[in-house]
Amino acid sequence: MMHESLGIPACFSSSERQNDDPATVIRSGQSAFMSIYRTKLAGQCRLITITWCKDLLLHGLSVTVQATNGRDDHHCKVELKPWNFWRKQGSKQFVIDDRIVDVVWDFKAAKFNGETEPQSDYYLAIICEEEVALLLGDLKKNAYRRTRCRPSLIEPILVSRKEHVFGKKRFTTRIKSHEKGQFVEISIECKKDGDNGEVDPQLEIKADGQLAIQVKHLQWKFRGNDAINLSKTRVEVCWDVHDWLFGSGPRHGLFIIKPVSQSPLTKSAPSSPTSSLSSTSMPFLSQEVNSASVADDIAGGPSSFCLFLYAWKMN
Repeated sequence: MMHESLGIPACFSSSERQNDDPATVIRSGQSAFMSIYRTKLAGQCRLITITWCKDLLLHGLSVTVQATNGRDDHHCKVELKPWNFWRKQGSKQFVIDDRIVDVVWDFKAAKFNGETEPQSDYYLAIICEEEVALLLGDLKKNAYRRTRCRPSLIEPILVSRKEHVFGKKRFTTRIKSHEKGQFVEISIECKKDGDNGEVDPQLEIKADGQLAIQVKHLQWKFRGNDAINLSKTRVEVCWDVHDWLFGSGPRHGLFIIKPVSQSPLTKSAPSSPTSSLSSTSMPFLSQEVNSASVADDIAGGPSSFCLFLYAWKMN
């Protein structure tokens, strides 16, 4: 079971809670999607983290709201078990700075389509002072009808996203190149080809099935970055697959996908040849959302969205 004071989904073991590194908190065979939003709640700009995790037995949902007074963050959790149907619709309540915050959800008809987080027919709302600070899902009208609350005047901003996926050699995720754009499927595959018995691993990254980045001689270029064009946005892709090549047992590769610019491109610049880069050449390799980011005025403009993909390679 999850400790309420920690707000960690139930599929995370107690031993894993001791390490906050997102690359190490997931056990073999478990997947997790973590989305971090910035919005105004209880009178201040805060980060709200929505974490979905999945294993063979259950779906777990954890909601974490950032505290700005130096105290522990505020958490609540929802467990979706196939034999516990009443939990698929409900609400929870906690207090932030003497203000009541409600977390309201309806997953009765949610369609997961084999994914860790629901794809349609659901809503998740976070409410404070009769205002919906964050609303996720496609049943928005149902949420407003049930809660009888008004929308927030400030649009929440999706700051970053982390995904943990598992596979033998191929991994997929979906991203939007910009807020009103279409989803693009990104697939990552590690191949091993060679002549005369020599193995020469290479990395292929595709966007909607089209080859976007190919890295040959991966054993020498296990860290690097390159850029691709998605719709009207230029996106930088960084990778670190050292553990894939030189580790043992289940091991993860890190991929970071981040728009270079939020403005549309007038011309598409060709990608430069990929070369092996040090960690200092990847300025956002270790970028995380921290408390300083909420000090910015939300109305001042959205931050660049960043996707952290932890691809766990199984033997």
